[in-house]
Amino acid sequence: MSPAQVRALNDAFRRSLSGGKVMMTAGIAALPDATRARVLDEMRQFEAFSADNDPLGEHDFGSLEVDGRKIFWKIDYYDAAMEFGSEDPADPTKTTRVLTIMLASEY
Repeated sequence: MSPAQVRALNDAFRRSLSGGKVMMTAGIAALPDATRARVLDEMRQFEAFSADNDPLGEHDFGSLEVDGRKIFWKIDYYDAAMEFGSEDPADPTKTTRVLTIMLASEY
């Protein structure tokens, strides 16, 4: 598994919101439509990766602030049946990506 391959797949998924499943917590769902749209837009454009928030270089986590609210997003890797973790996140035929967006207070 190459971190560069995983990173490319994660970036493509996060930017397009296709090629996996996107989940949001109740706190994100309860935000006004315009705020939720800004959250999605800023998450899709996120590039503030560092050794602190991305130690493996996979671009699978981010933290941002929108309208005074701290937001986390995280990509997890499941097998194709979504029963277990993926054995190879670099192989899209064996992996279902799940992007979860949440208020930091819900973590």
